[in-house]
Amino acid sequence: MLCSSVHSKHKLFFHSICYRNPTSVAPKTYNTHHLSLREEQIEDRIAFLLHKCPNMKLLRQIHGNLLRNPFLSSSSPSFKFSMSKILCFCALSPSGDIEYARRLFDVIPQPNVFSWNSMIRGLHLFHNQSREPISLYKQMVLSGFANPNSFTIAFVLKACSNISAIAEGRQLHCHAYRYGLDSSPFVQTGLLNFYGKCEEIASARHVFDEISNKNLFAWSAMISGYARIGMVNEALSLFREMQEVGVSPDEVTMVSVISACAKAGALDLGRWVHAFVDRQGIRADFVLSTSLMDMYAKCGLIGKAKEVFDQMLERDTMAWSTMIVGFATHGLVSDALKLFSRMLESKVEPNHVTFLGVLSACSHSGLVSDGQRFWSTMNEFGISPLMEHYGCMVDLLCRAGLFEEAYSFISRMPVQPNAVIWRTLLMGCKKSGFHDKIEIIARNLLQLEPLNAENYVLLSNIYALNSQWDKVSYMRKKMKDSGIRVLPGCSSMEINGFVHDFIVGDDSHPEIKQIRVVLKDISRRVRLSGHLPWISSVLHDVDDEEKQNALCEHSERLAIAFGLLKTKAPTAIRVVKNLRFCSDCHEVTKIISREYEREIIVRDRIRFHKFVNGSCSCNDFW
Repeated sequence: MLCSSVHSKHKLFFHSICYRNPTSVAPKTYNTHHLSLREEQIEDRIAFLLHKCPNMKLLRQIHGNLLRNPFLSSSSPSFKFSMSKILCFCALSPSGDIEYARRLFDVIPQPNVFSWNSMIRGLHLFHNQSREPISLYKQMVLSGFANPNSFTIAFVLKACSNISAIAEGRQLHCHAYRYGLDSSPFVQTGLLNFYGKCEEIASARHVFDEISNKNLFAWSAMISGYARIGMVNEALSLFREMQEVGVSPDEVTMVSVISACAKAGALDLGRWVHAFVDRQGIRADFVLSTSLMDMYAKCGLIGKAKEVFDQMLERDTMAWSTMIVGFATHGLVSDALKLFSRMLESKVEPNHVTFLGVLSACSHSGLVSDGQRFWSTMNEFGISPLMEHYGCMVDLLCRAGLFEEAYSFISRMPVQPNAVIWRTLLMGCKKSGFHDKIEIIARNLLQLEPLNAENYVLLSNIYALNSQWDKVSYMRKKMKDSGIRVLPGCSSMEINGFVHDFIVGDDSHPEIKQIRVVLKDISRRVRLSGHLPWISSVLHDVDDEEKQNALCEHSERLAIAFGLLKTKAPTAIRVVKNLRFCSDCHEVTKIISREYEREIIVRDRIRFHKFVNGSCSCNDFW
C-alpha cells in the first residue's frame, strides 16, 4: 500500500505499538494480564491515530493494520472497541464515507450500542430525508445484540422529525418508557423537538410538563413548538415563565420568540424582545439579526428592518435575501432591486430565496421585462429554478394581463406544474376573461389537489361572477360529499402585548358587542361616501342584503373595528390576515383610512397594504 511520508510515519508509529518485538518476551510467556495490557495500549493508539486521521485513505491503512494485528482476535474487547471507533470516523467525520461505514458495520459480529448509534447518526447526517435511520433502529431492536440507550432514541427521534414520521416517533416514545430512558434529558428534548416539528403541540406540552428539571434546551424546544404553529400568546407566556424561574435564554430561544412575533405581526412584543436582547447582552449573530429584520418587515415596520440590516457588520446571503424579500412584500420594488444590485457589487452570491424576492418584486409592480431579465440572470449564477420561481413568473405574467403568455410559459416548463401554478393561472383567467380555458385549468388543478377547499372556492367565485349558480351549487355539493371544509378567514392584531384573533362571522370575542357598534358606524360612513358593496364576491345564492351583511362579517373588518375601538390616532392599526384581501374589503379599508384619519397596515397572504387617506400602497395592484 503506497502512502506519503506523513502517512508512513503514522503507519510506522502504529506498527511500533501494535506489533510484538521479536527480541522481547516470547509469545509463550504472555498471560492474560499481559495481553490485556497490550490491548489497552492498542485502544489508546487507535483513538490517537483516528483523532489525527485527515482522510479516508489513511483510515483504510489504519483499518488494514488493525486487521493484521496478531494479538487481536475478532472476539476480543479491544478489537471491537477499535472497530467501533473506525466505524464512528467513517460515519460521522466530515471526511468520512457512509458507504464504507455501512460495509464495515455489516461484518462486525454483534455490534455494540456505540456502533449502532454511530451508524444511525451517520445515516441521518448523510441522508437526512431518509427512513434508513429508522429502519436500522428497527433492525437493532430485533437483533437483540444491544439495547438502545438515550442517545439512540434521541438520534432516531431526530430522523423521525425530519420526515414527520409521526407513527414511528410515537413508538419511540413508548420504547423510551420500556427501556427506562424517559427521564433522560436527551430523550425529553428529542421528544419535544419531534412533537413540535410535527405540530403535535399537545403531546409536546405533555412531555414538557413531565420534565422535573427543565433545562434551557427544553424551554427553547417548547417555545419553538408554539412559535412554529403561530401560537404566539402561548410562546410568549412560556418565555416570561422561563425568565421567572431564572433560566437565561440564548440566541436559539430568542430566534423562536422573535419568529412567533413575526408570524403574528406582534410589533410591540417584537420591539420588547429586541430590547431584551440588547439588555441581556445576547450575541446578535447572523441568524438572530436576520430574525429581527424579518420580524420588523413582517410587522409592517420596513424602515426598522432596514436599520437592523444596516447595523450588521457582516451580512451573509440570507441577510441580504431577507431584506430584499421584505422590500418586495411592502411593494418597495425600487428598493428591492437596488439592494439586489448592491448585493452583487458586494460579491455576495445570491441564492434561490434572493431570486424569489426579486421576481416577486417585479410581479407586484407588473415589471414584465425586468422579471424576464432576472429570470435569465438566475442561469448566469447556475441557479436552477424551483417550482416557486416558475410560480413567480406565471404570477408576473397573469398580473400584467398577459394570460396567453402565461399559458404558453407553463406549457414550456421542463417539469410538471404544481397546483399553485395552476391556481395562479386560474386567477389570471378570472381577471383576463379567458373563460374558455377555465375547465381545462380546473381539471388539472382538481386532479392534483382534489381535497383542497381553496380550489373549489376559487372556481365557485369565478362561476358566481358569471351568475352560473348551478355550477356554484355543484362545487358546494362536491365539497360536502367529499367532506372538504373551507379554511375560514382569520385576522389578528396585537393590543397591549396580547394577540387577538378574529374569524369571519365569529361572535366569541369578549368585546364583540362594542365591536359591532363600531362596525355599524363604519357601514354608515362607507355608505355615505358613495361606496356600493361588491356583492359579486359573495358566493352564496342569496339576496343582496344578506350578501352585504356577509361582507361586513369578514375577519379583517372585525379586526379593524377592534383597532378603532382600542387605539387612538396616530397609532397605526396593524392587522395580519391568513387569506388574500377580498376586493370589497380592500376598497372599504381605503375609505376607513380616510374617514377616520387612521393609518391602517394589513399583511395578507400575498403582501402588505398600507392605507393612508383613502389610498393603498399597492396602487390597487395585488
